[in-house]
Amino acid sequence: MLFSYKAITKSGEERLGNIDAVNEDVAISSLQRRDLVIVSIRSADKIPIFERDITLLSRVSNKDIVILSRQIATLFEAQVSALRSFKLLAAESENRTLSRKISEVGDDLQSGMSISQALNKHPSVFSPFYVNMVRSGEESGKLSETFSYLADYMERTYELTSKVRGALAYPAFVLSIFVIIMILLMTKVVPKLADVLTGTGQELPVYTKIIIGISDFLVNYGLFLFVLLIIGGVFLWQYTKTGVISFSKFKIKLPLFGELFRKIYLARISDNMYTMLSSGIPMIKSIEISASIVGNDVYKNILLDAANSIKTGNTMSGALVGYREIPAIMIQMIKVGEETGQLANILQKLAKFYKREVDTAIETLISLIEPILMVLLGLGVGIVLAAVLIPIYNIAGGIN
Repeated sequence: MLFSYKAITKSGEERLGNIDAVNEDVAISSLQRRDLVIVSIRSADKIPIFERDITLLSRVSNKDIVILSRQIATLFEAQVSALRSFKLLAAESENRTLSRKISEVGDDLQSGMSISQALNKHPSVFSPFYVNMVRSGEESGKLSETFSYLADYMERTYELTSKVRGALAYPAFVLSIFVIIMILLMTKVVPKLADVLTGTGQELPVYTKIIIGISDFLVNYGLFLFVLLIIGGVFLWQYTKTGVISFSKFKIKLPLFGELFRKIYLARISDNMYTMLSSGIPMIKSIEISASIVGNDVYKNILLDAANSIKTGNTMSGALVGYREIPAIMIQMIKVGEETGQLANILQKLAKFYKREVDTAIETLISLIEPILMVLLGLGVGIVLAAVLIPIYNIAGGIN
């Protein structure tokens, strides 16, 4: 059972957090063993909803984890103990959710857990990749270097993700403006002009009737359509979260964007594998962890199949042969890395190569999408206005 508590340390600092325990008495005993003076404690299920943290408003971003990793590495290099480091960072963090999680990690360290075990209790913040990297650092005795590797890796990931989001934000913004303009035209402008046209009693062109019909539908049933779209969007979002492979295939086969997504996944796989192999994590474990965080079920299944093939004695390059989603150049370079004993370095070069490919693909997409969207926007608005204004012009010409 999960309990939320408020306590005070011996130094007088206030501490908020959660603790798993069989019952409240066990939770209290556990907190007292940590030298905490309990102010209040209650089951998390009984906390009123308006008192609970709203995760969406206080979520932990990749940028927060990058900063945290860099700070931990710096403190470890300065010979600050793990417990003291997490206590300091919990007090300094501006993100309430992250501060609470770090505080709980500190409490778990104080109770005797290892850092990786404590981090593993918070999968919403620390991914399996992150936890396994820390575990590897604990086993090798190079925790400060491990957190530096993590910070570098997450900075690269954050930079790549930011570029992709930036590339997708522009067309999304233009399309949103287009939809808003069309809705305003159809619901505010077209109905008034339609009254003028129908009032003349003249026969209207087919295309004008179609536009007026769409306008009437939006005016009378637009609210229902909006509600249906929201419901459909929620179902689609839930559908994608279940990891249905058909959507993953669709994503990498999209016109224009499919090639970009493929390169993103290849860059992510290469970078993940390089970082983990450099930290001493075994090959099969590295592949399985990469599969869990790659973000696409097609590549996830490829990696899991490859891991199973390697368990039977196959090489990584041999396990990846036959998959159209894995380029031949990537397989050949991995094969060279295996033959020379420089697989980690080869994967690093592949990660850099595909990152450059992503940058180039983004620049190409932006240069193509911008004029296409402008033309579509102009055509859409022009067709609607022409369908309504041409009959008005004809009526005016007939009167003259």
